[in-house]
Amino acid sequence: MSQYIAMNRFLVAPENEEAFQKRWLDREVLLKTVPGFVSFQFLQGPEKGGGRLYASHTVWDSYDAFVGWTQSEQFRQAHVGAGQGRALTAGPPVFEGFTVLQDVTA
Repeated sequence: MSQYIAMNRFLVAPENEEAFQKRWLDREVLLKTVPGFVSFQFLQGPEKGGGRLYASHTVWDSYDAFVGWTQSEQFRQAHVGAGQGRALTAGPPVFEGFTVLQDVTA
């Protein structure tokens, strides 16, 4: 079975970058407790359209493992309060999912 990569992209205005980073970096990471989890990266990208791009990048053993995460208690806990408080992004995250066809490592 092929690995699966789940990514969410965010556009963040300059005045919200510090708070956005803090929200991500200070949270409790529950992913390690979910079967099929491989790795997670929080990425800062280039400036674009008056803001800066950010992405969350999660690697799973399989698509089924990713779906299991989205249906788990850990997922519910990780997303409690989502959409509450001050909006730090320009719109909702943009989700993209990919099946790994080739993986070349060192």
